[in-house]
This record gives sequence, C-alpha cells and structure tokens, in this order.
Amino acid sequence: VQLQASGGGLVQAGGSLRLSCAASGGTFNGYDMGWFRQAPGKEREFVAAIVWSGGSTYYASSVKGRFTISKDKAKNTVYLQMNSLKPEDTAVYFCATTGVTGTRLSGEYDYWGQGTQVTVSS
Repeated sequence: VQLQASGGGLVQAGGSLRLSCAASGGTFNGYDMGWFRQAPGKEREFVAAIVWSGGSTYYASSVKGRFTISKDKAKNTVYLQMNSLKPEDTAVYFCATTGVTGTRLSGEYDYWGQGTQVTVSS
C-alpha cells in the first residue's frame, strides 16, 4: 500500500487549504483512512478519519467544525478540507490507513504517507 499526500502550503490565518491523499496498491474496504499532524517538538496527533466503505467520519475536537474529511472511491483518494485555519494548525500532515475502525491511535495505523507541510501565518 502506498499513500501520497499533497496540497500543503502557506496560508494566512482564516484561510483554507485542501489536502489530498492518493492511495494505491490495495483495496480499502474494511479500513479507515485518517489524517494526523505533527508540529515541531510535539507528538503526532489525530486529526480526522473516514470509514472507507461506509463513509462515517470522526474528528479531533480541535478541528471539528472547521475541517471536513471526504473520499472519492473512484480515485482512491481521501481529502481534508481545512477552513478557518489558525496558526496552531501549523504542522506536517500525514495520511494513514488502519484496519481498526474508529481508532485515533497512531500506533494502530499501518501504512503512512510521506507528509505535507501546512503553515498558517498570523
């Protein structure tokens, strides 16, 4: 399984970005696709995830109402639409996949993309 994250960049506070994660090399029914982020000097934290087959979503409280995760099965791609960005959203964002539905634990995610940098200026 290969995951390729893209879409990061520099944006002002209050702006928006959309991240993409293109998946290949496997079938994802029965898996969740998630996004994590890691800021300098901090641990990797859960952001959002989506159940690949059913479409249920779940979010970290810090991003709920601002970020939206979605999927395009035909393209094997997961998106993270990020609105009302704040400087504290600055981090490297990673996509990952897990067979443990509903988990927010990075240790239970099996495959990871390379990360894409998101920088929000104040």
